[in-house]
Amino acid sequence: MSTARDTGPAPTTAGSARADLGPADSVRTDPGRLDPAVWRTASTVVVGALAVVFDTTVVSVALNDLVAGLDAPLATVQWVGTGYLLAVFVTIPLAGWAQARLGGRRLWIASLGTFLLGSVLSALAWDATSLIAFRVVQGLGGGIMMPLTVTLVMQAAEGRNVGKVMAVITVPTALGPVLGPVLGGVVLHLADWRWLFLVNIPFCVIGGLLARRNLPDDRPAPGHPRARLDLVGLLLLSPGVAAVLYALSRVGGSAGFADAQVLVPLAGGLALIGGFTAWALPRPGALVNLRLLRHRAPASSAALSFLGGIALYGAMMLLPLYWQQVRGEDALGAGLLLIPQGVGALLARGLAGTYTDRIGPRWVALAGFALVAVATVPFACVTAGTGEVPLMAALLVRGAGMGAAMIALSGGAYVGLDHQEIPDAGIITRVAQQLGGSVGIAVLAVVLQHATGDARSPGALAAGFGDAFRWSAAFTVVAVPLCLLLPGRPSLGSRTRDSRTG
Repeated sequence: MSTARDTGPAPTTAGSARADLGPADSVRTDPGRLDPAVWRTASTVVVGALAVVFDTTVVSVALNDLVAGLDAPLATVQWVGTGYLLAVFVTIPLAGWAQARLGGRRLWIASLGTFLLGSVLSALAWDATSLIAFRVVQGLGGGIMMPLTVTLVMQAAEGRNVGKVMAVITVPTALGPVLGPVLGGVVLHLADWRWLFLVNIPFCVIGGLLARRNLPDDRPAPGHPRARLDLVGLLLLSPGVAAVLYALSRVGGSAGFADAQVLVPLAGGLALIGGFTAWALPRPGALVNLRLLRHRAPASSAALSFLGGIALYGAMMLLPLYWQQVRGEDALGAGLLLIPQGVGALLARGLAGTYTDRIGPRWVALAGFALVAVATVPFACVTAGTGEVPLMAALLVRGAGMGAAMIALSGGAYVGLDHQEIPDAGIITRVAQQLGGSVGIAVLAVVLQHATGDARSPGALAAGFGDAFRWSAAFTVVAVPLCLLLPGRPSLGSRTRDSRTG
């Protein structure tokens, strides 16, 4: 099939690494075990990715401290997070082209260096405006790293043991939302807000050194045709995604979806994305190869990633607010109470990865979404007096379901794809998941506003949160049967045919 771009020769990926390690490595003959070269690549990129994931969640608990420390209004300080996210999603579509132009290792190190520079500058910021600008620099690096993390490891694995591979590289995703707020609370308890950015330095430095040593030098060979940037596609897709995300981020602080501050950028962003779709579908050299959506694996995974973002991440906005507004916890206390969810996600990783490889992503994702739906029900029935133990037990189960569903969805997107198709699949699923998460957060924010209204008593607030959690559970239930669209177990020796025909 036609591909979006030629990512260049790949003589130094996992296939050649196996030859270099010699015949003594019997794991090469065991199709159920990961190649040591894949482990090295995965562990290397995970170290750097931890900085990006932790940074996103650590800063989310620091708004009050930033308002006081920068002597700026909350409406301005909120752009510290919003500006970062917009920069991330402006650069995500560039990841495939940049990898084809520079090679994976050089692009990873450059992106990590950009994120490091943004972190140091953010720690030195002198006012709110400078901090927002330096957070944008961070976002430019983080936006490339997010899809590149998966791309490098999946290319090294050459399509084998997809479930186990995803179980390794989803560690930052599982740890970030849970440990990030805890880390942020600890940092703010011991020091000022500048240390929220300085803690990134060890991850970036160690990650860069590991990348120089462990990642293969896969730069395009001399004389190889250079990838061309689809400038029209870039001018349509990047601002389109940014406008939609900006609009959705404004829903909670406005009159809802009917507010002009939401409708205007939302309509403009959707128009730009629609224009990009019309531009890209007939062009194999487009910024992102949307032709991949003709095939079952990436198309079904992208659709479910969007729905999964609504179902899974919308509730992630509700949970810390519930502990803080109804139970009176501070940011650190709320973060500690969310730890069981992270533990559940970590415990489910290995099992979900094994079964994704054994029976395919379809049934693992279905079981994961079902667990999330069931474990959200206790929060839909909360009262001000509901005990913490049953809720934390529900969070443990919910985390296990989230971990299983995300591994299955992420792994399912790459089943049967060629080496050069992996970057585009990673970009498509990442954008779909983030858009879904933003939609879920926006919708549940509006539901929560209407449900709580002017409520002040714990009982009334608990009832309002119960309504919002019922919506979250309903979204998850809708996603459960759609998991049947995912590929089943691929036949040995016919991955590509199975994933493209179903």
